[in-house]
Amino acid sequence: MAAPAAAPAAAPRIVIENCAIATVDATDTEYASGHIVVAGNKIESVGTGKAPENLENVVRRVDGTGHLATPGLVNTHHHFYQWITRGLATDHNLFNWLVALYPTWAHIDEKMVYAAAQGSLAMMARGGVTTAMDHHYVFPKGSGDLSGAIIRAARETGVRFTLARGSMDRSEKDGGLPPDFAVETIEGALAATEETVGKHHDASFDAMTQVAVAPCSPFSVSTELMKQGAELARRLGVRLHTHGSETVEEEKFCHELFGMGPTDYFASTGWLGEDVWMAHCVHMNDSDIAAFARTKTGVAHCPSSNARLAAGIARVPDMLAAGVPVGLGVDGTASNESGELHTELRNALLINRLGAHREAALNARQALRLGTYGGAQVLGRAAEIGSLEAGKLADLVLWKLDTLAHASIADPVTALVFGAAAPVTLSLVGGNPVVEDTRLLHVDEDAVARSTREEAQRLAEIAARG
Repeated sequence: MAAPAAAPAAAPRIVIENCAIATVDATDTEYASGHIVVAGNKIESVGTGKAPENLENVVRRVDGTGHLATPGLVNTHHHFYQWITRGLATDHNLFNWLVALYPTWAHIDEKMVYAAAQGSLAMMARGGVTTAMDHHYVFPKGSGDLSGAIIRAARETGVRFTLARGSMDRSEKDGGLPPDFAVETIEGALAATEETVGKHHDASFDAMTQVAVAPCSPFSVSTELMKQGAELARRLGVRLHTHGSETVEEEKFCHELFGMGPTDYFASTGWLGEDVWMAHCVHMNDSDIAAFARTKTGVAHCPSSNARLAAGIARVPDMLAAGVPVGLGVDGTASNESGELHTELRNALLINRLGAHREAALNARQALRLGTYGGAQVLGRAAEIGSLEAGKLADLVLWKLDTLAHASIADPVTALVFGAAAPVTLSLVGGNPVVEDTRLLHVDEDAVARSTREEAQRLAEIAARG
């Protein structure tokens, strides 16, 4: 008689107790003192008080006294390569800034992009980002495997990652902004994008790497590339991303070139839908917002970059009221030199209060939702991440709020959003620690700092030689 099959071993468990918890679930459930149990790569339970007794295979217990637990932050727009061109063209609007920097960006290579991705990812991860995103669209001829370098850096850092494989084919000679030698052909861009999706995209529930199709913007991409890019993404079953309605100059450009505003142009090229998200969306009228809400097109709100480039204030409260999915984005660090997403919680709240809704624009919990669940919605992963709920992936952050910077603020969510940038005591991605006591576990921050400095200097020297 055969021996009975052995019972499966219990998944290793991490128990976090005694912390305030903001779940960011559908009803914004919060606990003044609660627990989270992580089993394997998923959240097993979240609740008030202590964790259940007699849990098997507990490999770690964390005392969260003085801390707030939240879902990990989700970044929805970035350009990692810009880490090595920070601090340049600091007094320019978007178009002039692009004209000033494109000649330098046209000289990037694989080593530079890898170092820049390391720097960008390290800065976000140590500040509570558990899902990162990069929109990379500059592929100079002979520059190497840039997509592979970016994905390798994300894998080494330990964060969940979406690569938006960008492209540009409208150069200066065609009336666009990029130099002629910084663009691809339509055929080349589409083929390279499809290859990247085939090689790197993972559609599974707990995927660490996903890929989106992402032509850069209306003023750097032909209408044909926009249309064929949308067709490619839908044939491959991946998401679509681009820049939209960022500045008044872009709106004027669209009217002059296409005879319509950006939103109507996007609709005409197949670029509205629940599988699409746009960066910025600053200059949107009521009709534009209604179109985004009707089609469930998402928005990556980048408040610091929009202020840095004097682009304006996006109508985020109106978008949320209409039902538009909205997340937060760092944007490229050549227009947001800090490179951090947790500071965008505060900046989103403060900047939107300068708009028409004033003090009623956003509150602390809405800002936290933008940076967590809103970002998960925009990336198409709200069933997996973005809130602390049983069955979701264990992507969470424990913020230390009992130091001088926050200790006198009674409400922990207010302390996190309104207060100074809070230190991260623990960050988990799929149950795996990525940050402990503000330090990255898988990457040497000092080595990354040296590498980014060296590559920034190398790029500057090459660009100076022309």
